[in-house]
Amino acid sequence: MKFTDGYWLLRPGVSVLRPRVVESVEVEKRGFTVFAPTGPINGRGDTLNRPVVTVKFFSPAPGVVGVTIGHHVGGLPREPRFALNTGTDHPVAVDVTGLTASLTTGDLTVRVRLVDAWQVDFLRDGAVVTSSTERSVGVVTDGEGRKYVHDRLALGVGETIYGLGERFGAYVKNGQAVDIWNADGGTASEQAYKNVPFYLSSAGYGVFVDHPEHVSFEVGSEVVSQTQFSVEGQSLTYYLIDGPTPKDVLRRYTALTGRPARVPAWSYGLWLSTSFTTSYDEKTVTEFIDGMAERNLPLSVFHFDCFWMRQFHWVDFVWDPATFPDPEGMLRRLHERGLKVCVWINPYIAQRSYLFEEGRQAGYLVRNPDGSVWQWDKWQAGMALVDFTNPDAVAWYAGKLKVLLDMGVDCFKTDFGERIPTDVLWHDGSDPQRMHNYYSYLYNKVVFELLEAERGRGEAVLFARSATAGGQQFPVHWGGDCESTFVAMAESLRGGLSLAASGFGYWSHDIGGFEGTPDPAVFKRWIAFGLLSSHSRLHGSGSYRVPWAYDEEAVDVLRHFTRLKLGLMPYLAATADEAHREGLPMMRPMILEFPDDPTAEYLDRQYMLGPDVLVAPVMSADGVVTYYVPAGTWTHLVSGARVHGPGWFTEKHAFDSLPVLARPGAVIPFGAVQDRPDYEWADGVRLRWYAPVEGQQARVRVPSPGDGPGTEFEVSYVGGVAGVSLISGDSSGYTCEVVNAEVAG
Repeated sequence: MKFTDGYWLLRPGVSVLRPRVVESVEVEKRGFTVFAPTGPINGRGDTLNRPVVTVKFFSPAPGVVGVTIGHHVGGLPREPRFALNTGTDHPVAVDVTGLTASLTTGDLTVRVRLVDAWQVDFLRDGAVVTSSTERSVGVVTDGEGRKYVHDRLALGVGETIYGLGERFGAYVKNGQAVDIWNADGGTASEQAYKNVPFYLSSAGYGVFVDHPEHVSFEVGSEVVSQTQFSVEGQSLTYYLIDGPTPKDVLRRYTALTGRPARVPAWSYGLWLSTSFTTSYDEKTVTEFIDGMAERNLPLSVFHFDCFWMRQFHWVDFVWDPATFPDPEGMLRRLHERGLKVCVWINPYIAQRSYLFEEGRQAGYLVRNPDGSVWQWDKWQAGMALVDFTNPDAVAWYAGKLKVLLDMGVDCFKTDFGERIPTDVLWHDGSDPQRMHNYYSYLYNKVVFELLEAERGRGEAVLFARSATAGGQQFPVHWGGDCESTFVAMAESLRGGLSLAASGFGYWSHDIGGFEGTPDPAVFKRWIAFGLLSSHSRLHGSGSYRVPWAYDEEAVDVLRHFTRLKLGLMPYLAATADEAHREGLPMMRPMILEFPDDPTAEYLDRQYMLGPDVLVAPVMSADGVVTYYVPAGTWTHLVSGARVHGPGWFTEKHAFDSLPVLARPGAVIPFGAVQDRPDYEWADGVRLRWYAPVEGQQARVRVPSPGDGPGTEFEVSYVGGVAGVSLISGDSSGYTCEVVNAEVAG
């Protein structure tokens, strides 16, 4: 939200109070508060009719500084709040001199100037990384009497900003105005399904604004040298999170807001959907599955989209008897074929659903201020909304899903959860503005925790669309409704990279796009992108997504990349383990792995899949792709060809190929199985060592598909010979082979 008219003026009707000087400091055990009048205090008379801005500095976690800016602080508490993992057992040093007051946690210090004009500096090891200056803090009143609070943090020369949720526009956020407000807007607009009030800076810090409601960011778009963030009300709380690397920032941020859960091994395999509005029944489903098996296409999960239920009844969680007269038998038959089953759900209750009357009478549905049930027709006729702030409503909704789990369903696609009204009453009295984004957190939490309770930890997985900060704890999330074009493929990737920079460990998208039907070229190129993502699903809107519906080459392409992904499971499992333990995403923006390479700051058509595999999806009909590799000798996983960085490369690839390259010196474990994801990854594992250098040593850990400790190997390259030894765990038939060593030593 912009408040100024250029550099000098305010917008019509806007007035702003700014802290001018620090009048006094109150030191607390683990922080301090400064009192900053909005004008100079030269005598006692200057204290009359003089507003004061109160700013509190504290540390909720190691390497994190919290800032709360307040004007009138007598307002009632507003709920909900983000569930944060804060503590008071980490060292915090507070120092007040005649000139400054400072707080230090780890290598991060916040220093407030106590003389002259307002100035707050954030320093790492004594060097300033960003600052809040004399025009940065504002307590704003607009022309209609609404109150806002903002702060602005300085942007350095060449500094770039990322994150703010899954955003489909430009990957680098500099110059953008971003509203943190969940919306069902597809992937071709400034709206987003997953809005996260957190940004990551190339300067090695992050900023998390601790407000579930609407937060407005102006990233060098109002004051070009600063990032502004503002909220409506009388106070603003944010956290500056230290690095020094982007990876370190994400580790600290996810330690604060929650890290992704482990998901089951089978979820990494190929998912096939009925698609959205297509006509299907058990015969259709069986034909799809038979077709996949006849063509030797490994399949792990079958998904039933909306019309597994009767039209106008969404959701009532009742199988349509006209198309699925024997759901229990059908689910049993699918399980006998080694498949898991996913079904589509959402948190909306159509008026025609029997659950509507149940929920209305019990008080489980969100209400209007007059006590009536809130309803509208934008999706299902007369639909209402489950009130997840009501514990009884949570138990009721989860109980309906448990019936499906008992029937044989394995997981849920938790669609929707974005269009949440703000003129309603919530059971627990929550602020409707704050509930708009936060609803997605409660919705997915309810479903994920049910799956964990019924299936066990590590066996729960969602396919979720909506989210906000903390939602990364309930994976997996997918990119929503994109068109079936190369342009939409690129915007989907930008959304995934932005979400990864926002602390989400897993991400997927609809292979081929959702809206419309992709032409065969788009479909085949998207297959490669989809199978080199953390999770892979064939899904669309009005057309089937089985590959033979396009051409026979699509069948071969799907088989090739599915088998490649399943063979990479030892590597992908280790990457997923890193996402769970450290909060680092499986699909990584290049800057996470190469923060010292200036070119990596702007790359949005390629990514790192884990720490050691570079992927550059082909997004052209002619197969031509241009990509960048950092320094060193990189090796194409499929062809074995070498490219030497740093530099840009333009190549032409057939449909069964794309730039997917191993990092110099990487040891990538390949599994012995290529027809399913859930196998003993360490048995028969091939450790492929790409461009090692003489004397190099490394340790490689291959996780266990279950809860076991996994297997660890040690490799060494001495005298032109690779050696490998088993350090811990069990493995039979493991080998180590060297690729392209002669160019690196």
